Amino acid sequence: MKLTFLFPCALLFTLGCNQQKKTPDVSGIKISLQVERFEKDFFALDTLHPETGLTELNKKHPGFTQDFLFNILGTSPDSAKKQVPEFIKSYQSLNAVAEQKFRDISVTIQQLQRGLQFVHYYFPAYKLPEKLITFIGPINSYGSILTPNAMAVGLQLYMGKDYPLYLSQEGQEMYPLFVSRRFEPAYIPVNGIKNILDDMYPNNSMGRPLVEQMIESGKRMYVLDKLLPDLPDTVKTGYTAQQLQGCYASEKNIWSFFVQGDLLYNTDPNVTRDYLTDGPNTQALGDASPGNIGQFVGMQIVTKWMEKKKDVSPETLLKTPAKQIFEEAKYKPR
Repeated sequence: MKLTFLFPCALLFTLGCNQQKKTPDVSGIKISLQVERFEKDFFALDTLHPETGLTELNKKHPGFTQDFLFNILGTSPDSAKKQVPEFIKSYQSLNAVAEQKFRDISVTIQQLQRGLQFVHYYFPAYKLPEKLITFIGPINSYGSILTPNAMAVGLQLYMGKDYPLYLSQEGQEMYPLFVSRRFEPAYIPVNGIKNILDDMYPNNSMGRPLVEQMIESGKRMYVLDKLLPDLPDTVKTGYTAQQLQGCYASEKNIWSFFVQGDLLYNTDPNVTRDYLTDGPNTQALGDASPGNIGQFVGMQIVTKWMEKKKDVSPETLLKTPAKQIFEEAKYKPR
């Protein structure tokens, strides 16, 4: 069954079925987020005397230096003095561009602090990160990490979608265009807050029926929208504006596809992954569709349920079984 996506002109959609968002006042919540620019000190390291330089680096950035060397750079205590100078030489040009691009990160800091205000508002027991650490790691390493006390951001994966390394053959083998188009600074707050959500409530739905997996994904999207209410929905979903508009315009047809195809209770991972993993599109739904269409379907089911449960908190939503949400939502788009 092929689905033709519809694209209405001059329509603006938002998460939650175009409902006006009710955003609580969190201005009174104070967030202390110490900023450490690890990459500045790392790339200033004396490569002729790496052991001394690494000792000084560790004094200035205790804890994270070891995380960076062993978990991000992949060195060992014996190999670090050789691998670090080699990495600095290889990534010096990227660092030079990043130094200009991220000279002022005040907007990103403000967006993260506001997101953390909402995290504290909705999840007051959660221990917030105390630091924002920026670094530059290998292109095939992490772009967003949570440490015991910090949120760390790998700037090498936020250099802008047109950065030449991403568009090179090597870059495209790792990150096709549908992935690298999201390597923009605007995605830093989203990826950081997503990590916090996963830290609080890991998604353990793999192996369950497709509809339950979609709802688990939708629960996280619904809560993410609560935590980052000011950011564009395209950034939060990862869809393009045209894909998101097409999803809303084709919502009834998308749901019919899953129902008529007898897919909702399918647990075969070879089937479910087609609708729950990133991709240039969802193959069965046509080239105009986004990948991970299950995220959208799950979000719509959750929104329908939350309309009936107006007093349910995001924390309670995340704890509510997906099966219960599906049965009570009685989702049927028109």
